[in-house]
Amino acid sequence: MVSSKDVAKYAGVSQTTVSRVLNTPHLVKEPTLKKVMAAIDELNYIPDGNARSLVQKKTDTIALISGPLYNPFFVDTTTSIVNYANEHGFKINVHFSNDENLSELYNSIFENKVDGIILSSILLEDPAFDKLEKSGIPFITYNRKHKSNKNFVEMDNEQAGFLAADYLLSLNHENICWIGGPLEISTFKGRYDGFLKALQKHKVPVDPEQIFITDTSKEALHQTFLKLEQRSEKPTAVFAATDAIAIQMMDFYISAGYRVPEDISIIGIDNVEISQHASINLTTVGISSPIGLGQLAIEKLIKMIQQENKSCIQITKAVRLFERKTTIKK
Repeated sequence: MVSSKDVAKYAGVSQTTVSRVLNTPHLVKEPTLKKVMAAIDELNYIPDGNARSLVQKKTDTIALISGPLYNPFFVDTTTSIVNYANEHGFKINVHFSNDENLSELYNSIFENKVDGIILSSILLEDPAFDKLEKSGIPFITYNRKHKSNKNFVEMDNEQAGFLAADYLLSLNHENICWIGGPLEISTFKGRYDGFLKALQKHKVPVDPEQIFITDTSKEALHQTFLKLEQRSEKPTAVFAATDAIAIQMMDFYISAGYRVPEDISIIGIDNVEISQHASINLTTVGISSPIGLGQLAIEKLIKMIQQENKSCIQITKAVRLFERKTTIKK
């Protein structure tokens, strides 16, 4: 295991300097700070005390990195993960990520004593994945996966995207607006690829003007709505890459005086609990419940911890269409 002495030697500084960088970086000169941080990164260093505790001592604690709470998917899955873990004697340290603070979150988790990590924040090409593997801490991703296709539980995102688009096209909607998140995320990439496959099947050309890739925040989605409003030829259907996006777009349209689905059809993906509410009744694609996705992931992680099972987990759950009240034939 790499020690602070190794880091000091690699960086050409004293162990005291390494300690200062770790504990009071604001007091270290910039060139020295960069040199030591580069050494830490190159050697995949974890502070000795915590590393020993992770290897030698069980803490009955699991770190969960969840997506933002404005997405009901993460409300549903976080609740199920915490409840299942507590029932099996584990505490959960919950961290909410917005994809901009990931590096800080990973560093914080590596520096603390946990028996496992469950996360939905991984990117397709995320450098943190190598650190996760090298840390020796059991981990699993859910709802997202890394390009290496290791240790994940997900729904079949490409099939979900295909089913949603194919359904809208079967209702004679060809002027479809696609709204999703960054394609660096496996969830959105798969759903977008499925959307394109359905267009190809129906011989409908891709209109770049109808594709909106956003950060999925309320502000970004509102800007998307305003752009759609300004068009002379408005879409007849919105394909939202998540139920959270679909529900937010419904709110914008209804607030502006539109009727859903008479004036605009809207479909989502995830089948979160609130999408089934009588006042929403969102047509969507997903598994029976996202709660099952989170619970399956935490079940697998706890087995990895208890049995010291290092086998690669690769689970992709089949999806289906849930036809409700937000879509109509054109």
